[in-house]
Amino acid sequence: MELPSKLLENAVNEISQLPGIGKRTALRLVLHLLRQPVEQSEDLANALLKVRGEIKYCSGCHNISDKEICQICENPSRDKSLVCVVEDVRDVMAIENTGTYKGIYHVLGGKINPIEGIGPSQLNIVSLVEKVKSNDVKEVIFALSSTMEGDTTIFYIYKQIKDYNVKTSTIARGIAVGDELEYADEVTLGRSLQHRIPYEQSLNQL
Repeated sequence: MELPSKLLENAVNEISQLPGIGKRTALRLVLHLLRQPVEQSEDLANALLKVRGEIKYCSGCHNISDKEICQICENPSRDKSLVCVVEDVRDVMAIENTGTYKGIYHVLGGKINPIEGIGPSQLNIVSLVEKVKSNDVKEVIFALSSTMEGDTTIFYIYKQIKDYNVKTSTIARGIAVGDELEYADEVTLGRSLQHRIPYEQSLNQL
């Protein structure tokens, strides 16, 4: 892509490194900023610098936070005995948006993936085990992606905590509403059959 300015080209190259942003989209964003008051670009730049330099991770659950303890962990109405284990902060946001979960979280920071060189020591697993050892946790809910890496991570953590007095569970996995069976992969379809519910009960959910 030939651009009339080296400054413009540098800006486009930097923005295009963001996930899901190609060169053309990056160019549209930069040209949009150039048409706006300079204060808008300054506000954007300052916001990015502040979030990069001042953001914290909760010492309790490793979620993104403005303080040492995040709003979820410090909320007295949350059930501290119920811990939902997720891969990253986006999963926390997704579950919170459902408005149905009232426990706390534990963010692993990824999942075990030997091919990418990610082992248990690179994840926040030790702090989770210590949390379980404290005997304050009654149930650990695994809410990781349905992949080989996700299942491997769950199994590894399970082996670390299975000897403690804590219940372990995993989110149900099955066919999404609106999906056709012929397009479902074998693992998903198999799990849907294993976790089937009585037909009468399914009627009550309609």
